Amino acid sequence: MAKKVFIIHGWEGTPESGWKPWLKKELEARDFEVSVPAMPDTLHPKKDAWVGHLAQVVGTPDKDTYIVGHSLGCITTLRFLESLPENVQIGGVILVAGFAMNLPNPDFSETYPFTNDPLAWDKIKSHCQKFVAIHSDNDPYVPIENGKLFEEKLGAEFIILPGMMHFAEDEGIFKIPEVLTKLLEISKKNE
Repeated sequence: MAKKVFIIHGWEGTPESGWKPWLKKELEARDFEVSVPAMPDTLHPKKDAWVGHLAQVVGTPDKDTYIVGHSLGCITTLRFLESLPENVQIGGVILVAGFAMNLPNPDFSETYPFTNDPLAWDKIKSHCQKFVAIHSDNDPYVPIENGKLFEEKLGAEFIILPGMMHFAEDEGIFKIPEVLTKLLEISKKNE
């Protein structure tokens, strides 16, 4: 059974932007099946539409299913895990510049429907045992406290990378080797 990776972009993102094409190519070279879906209405994202789209794209997940989220793609991934039926397990999740609380900038209030309701952390953990949270020490949008929250609530390995801003294309980020390394590590442990 092939290992499947779903890479979920953030708000205003696309499957072709930034480091996602690089990661897809690196994983495919290692025999992973990789999907980078275009999330619906990326300029004006709606929680139910994004979570529903992710559920449709993933289908029936299993231990060979991995998800890498970026920014809004992270909270979408957590909401997706929250919605899974009992006894469904996926292999691992990597959260890049993710958040689970309302962002401090009021210009980002469009994301609040994703974060207003408290997450069911225990339910999320029941569907995935391996989380990695990767944050930058100078992200202008997502406070680093979010990574600490993932560490506390999900037992995520919390990695801080210096000077990577929001890991976005317009900040010159086209590779995140740590994402690849951690994904390979997690998937190896699951064999």
